[in-house]
Amino acid sequence: MTESLQIFMEYKVLSQKIEEYEQAMKNILELLPEYEATDIEWYVAADQGALYVEMFTLPTKSHYHVLKKLRRSDEHPVFSQIAPCIDGGTEKIHCWAFYKKV
Repeated sequence: MTESLQIFMEYKVLSQKIEEYEQAMKNILELLPEYEATDIEWYVAADQGALYVEMFTLPTKSHYHVLKKLRRSDEHPVFSQIAPCIDGGTEKIHCWAFYKKV
């Protein structure tokens, strides 16, 4: 049996692109369940302007690797919508996967 993973994605958005980014994120948040993402949460830092974090659960490590590649791609028609908004581009989208300890 495989264990699900908690995914964290973190990146800084260009201050002049926040409105564009937040609009594009609506499309991304709608699409994530198609990649079997559940428990989707989206945050902005309280004390570090324009720093955003996404958290969600994926069923397998394979799902994580596929989604990480797609999210950091400039090619995907929906995920790439935030690319021009990220400070440093998609390579600055930091992704981590964790197994829950019990």
